[in-house]
Amino acid sequence: MCKGKIKVIAAIAALLLALPAGAQDESYNTYSPYSVFGVGDLFHRGTSSSKSMGGVGIANRDKRFVNLMNPASVTEREDKSFMADFGLSAGNRLYAQGDNRSANNTFNIYDFAFSFPVFKNFAMYAGITPFSGIGYQVSSKVTDPSIIGHTGNITVTADGYGDMTGIFLGAGYKFTKGLSAGVEVEYIFGNLHKNNAQVFSTSSYSSIYSGYNMHMHAFAPKVGVQYEFPLASEVTATVGATYRLKAGLHGSLRDFEYNVVGSVTDTTRIVTTKLGGDGDRVSLGDEIGVGFSVNGRDRWFAELDYQRSDWTSCGMDHAGFANVGKAVFSATASQGVRAGFSFVPNRNDIRYYYRRITYRGGAYWDQAYYKLDGNTINSFGLTFGVTLPVYYMNNGLSLGVDIGQRGSMQGNKVRERYVNFHIGLNMFEIWFLKPRYN
Repeated sequence: MCKGKIKVIAAIAALLLALPAGAQDESYNTYSPYSVFGVGDLFHRGTSSSKSMGGVGIANRDKRFVNLMNPASVTEREDKSFMADFGLSAGNRLYAQGDNRSANNTFNIYDFAFSFPVFKNFAMYAGITPFSGIGYQVSSKVTDPSIIGHTGNITVTADGYGDMTGIFLGAGYKFTKGLSAGVEVEYIFGNLHKNNAQVFSTSSYSSIYSGYNMHMHAFAPKVGVQYEFPLASEVTATVGATYRLKAGLHGSLRDFEYNVVGSVTDTTRIVTTKLGGDGDRVSLGDEIGVGFSVNGRDRWFAELDYQRSDWTSCGMDHAGFANVGKAVFSATASQGVRAGFSFVPNRNDIRYYYRRITYRGGAYWDQAYYKLDGNTINSFGLTFGVTLPVYYMNNGLSLGVDIGQRGSMQGNKVRERYVNFHIGLNMFEIWFLKPRYN
């Protein structure tokens, strides 16, 4: 591996490792009114190539790309190969509630990961990726003349920001020709902030400010297994499964409230609650996933995944996680179904570049880990993408789009329609290759 590539990868890694420390305050990894609930929007892990196929990967064994969905997949690789993936995403959202309309755009780094062999049949991987995020700003004004005549204008606002980031390290071992297993440990950490304000324009009335500041971290172990077997002539199939253990949150939750009259501030409440250990018990739900894939002659690939995560006993009814205004919040089990495919006409074509491009597509349906007023919040979408070969070997540039919708306007709820774009750079190199000359 050349020194130039090592320097590029090291620079990207240093940048990304520095990002979480500075990205916790006044930043939006997501922007959605639904991110106010629990620990915010949960990000579905995966590189750009996976996202373009609906987010599948539990049963994917592709030796050309880093797969972050199943730790057992790291054993599928070329001998002495080093792989890295760096991704960016841009989100565009349109919101509708009754006659109200609004829009928002975000742009973020969503992952950096790399994998490498240790010895025969054993390989490791590591990386960093967002786990969840909060981002919203809502405001309204009281227009009742009978109230304004006494108090002046009243502005009610709610805003939130912050995110949780996951740093992970995993390893896999191939026991037999078809059977591989792996284990991963993820350290999840971050700061979440939720603020509310009721501001009077008349200085003789007390404006009220309140909210929650949450500083949390958790360790989330995960195990995975994959079994590959021949299905027909030049066609193989793979079954995969993963399980992430329930992870207890540790840290602190600060509940505050203060009044402001003119230039005088009066603090009415500051309560700091310890989370984890001998403090209040709040946790992230466990997660189980199963997948089945079919691979035809290294030209086409199709996969179907199912995931379920149980949050019912995770303590999300705790103040700070369940404060959602007038809506009745209740934690439940989230689940999702994802399907995807890829096709490359001729990976080794030396005449036509377009025949070496990998074309991808997929679809998904997700159910959130909470209910509002007893109703589940669902999302669904279609994904499309391509991987463009770059230079030589398996280096590639992946481009993709995710078009979908979350929620509906029934019951005065918010309908969120979105178009997310993502770009992934896959770097592939053979290490310790000694050239020979005749």
